Amino acid sequence: MRLLMYLAAHAGEVVSIDELLNHVWSGVIVTPDSVYQAVASLRRLLGDDARQPAYIATVPRLGYRLIAPVSNWDDQPTPPPSRKTGVLLAVGAALCLVVALMFSGTVNRHAIVARVTESPRSVAVLPFLDLTTQERGEEYFADGLTEELIDKLSKAPGLRVPAPTASFYYKGKQVPVAEIARSLGVAYVVDGSVRKSGATLRIAARLVRANDGYVVWSETFDRSADNKLKVQDEVATEVTQAVLRTRSTAQD
Repeated sequence: MRLLMYLAAHAGEVVSIDELLNHVWSGVIVTPDSVYQAVASLRRLLGDDARQPAYIATVPRLGYRLIAPVSNWDDQPTPPPSRKTGVLLAVGAALCLVVALMFSGTVNRHAIVARVTESPRSVAVLPFLDLTTQERGEEYFADGLTEELIDKLSKAPGLRVPAPTASFYYKGKQVPVAEIARSLGVAYVVDGSVRKSGATLRIAARLVRANDGYVVWSETFDRSADNKLKVQDEVATEVTQAVLRTRSTAQD
């Protein structure tokens, strides 16, 4: 409810993950995963769709924005019960129920955490690194490749893939893969790099098992830099197929 109230107070504005952590979880040490889980819960209770949002929109690499119209209750005439009113009541009731169950001992907090972490059918894609020189920077290409790969993996049936906002939170941060995996609740992590030499792009990708840090698959792709959108699509497709094959073999 604090998250919903903060977003409502900043309706129409882009609110960063760090800002939400500082204000909604003030004085509490939590990971960004708390934000992602809370936003996912609000969307579920509001009947919202992350791809076509009516309430909370994800702004890639920046944060979230409440896009639903917001006004002061005192400024409105007394209306008949509306869908929005019912939704807010549902949010409040659901949150109160969770709190009541946790305090009554019916639901154990640690059990809840265990269910949302390290699902075997879960993969996070970390932002690909741009290893080119400053004069030939390919950061935008690397970011686009990361988003393309997240999109393709998220379409695999039954596979859980954290959203780009969750992945890009770690861009440029020196955080161990195991810690990132725990925070995002995934069993595998895909990362890689991009280099450019002349008209050739070299893209390296690998799949890392989070519990032991071992690389279970890696590949290098050399492509012409003439059509970068096509390269992003082709490489993301090949990496996705390789990740799915490797995970299937590892589970067998």
